[in-house]
Amino acid sequence: MKHTPAVILAGGLSRRMGGGNKALRMLEGETLLARVIARLLPQCGQLAINANGDPEGFAEYGLPVIADGIAGFAGPLAGILAGMEWAAGEGADSVVSVSVDTPFLPGDLVHRLREARGRSGVAIAASPDETGQLHDHPTCALWPVALQQELRAALESGLHRVGQFAAAHDPGRAVFDSHPVDPFMNLNTPEDLARAAGFVRAAPL
Repeated sequence: MKHTPAVILAGGLSRRMGGGNKALRMLEGETLLARVIARLLPQCGQLAINANGDPEGFAEYGLPVIADGIAGFAGPLAGILAGMEWAAGEGADSVVSVSVDTPFLPGDLVHRLREARGRSGVAIAASPDETGQLHDHPTCALWPVALQQELRAALESGLHRVGQFAAAHDPGRAVFDSHPVDPFMNLNTPEDLARAAGFVRAAPL
């Protein structure tokens, strides 16, 4: 496959956002999902949405919707596993994962992750905070599909932290500038959504 596919993680329960489907929350006239798709589509050969529940809610986007294969809302790692399995079925050797609540993703995310791959093939995105301290964003990462059996075993043993699984595989890091806005800013609450809207109104992002 010429391009690396990507999976948009939209399977969370959105408790801090007040419930409902976070992917369909509006940010200045567009859903969060639409904004993430627009960022990723030029970079990827194929996109899929990881979501649980009725897939008809995403029908207008024309993308495959893949549910977690691990029961009980096991978190983003379960979505990454679903993405690995889908990408492997499409003939890809790796898949990029991103969260649906990161609408400011870099336009060169996939390319930079591929360049940053560590020895195991894993690469994670990172960016500095206001003090210059570097922070990893392991839900925005490149994963070899060859890790799918290991990831399934980890999930079944009770592991749920994406960063912990990534760290066990000596990941490479793609470091991105965080000015004027951190491209991996997560919108977890209505206050985060309002703050992001202010950024969009101030300048096109």
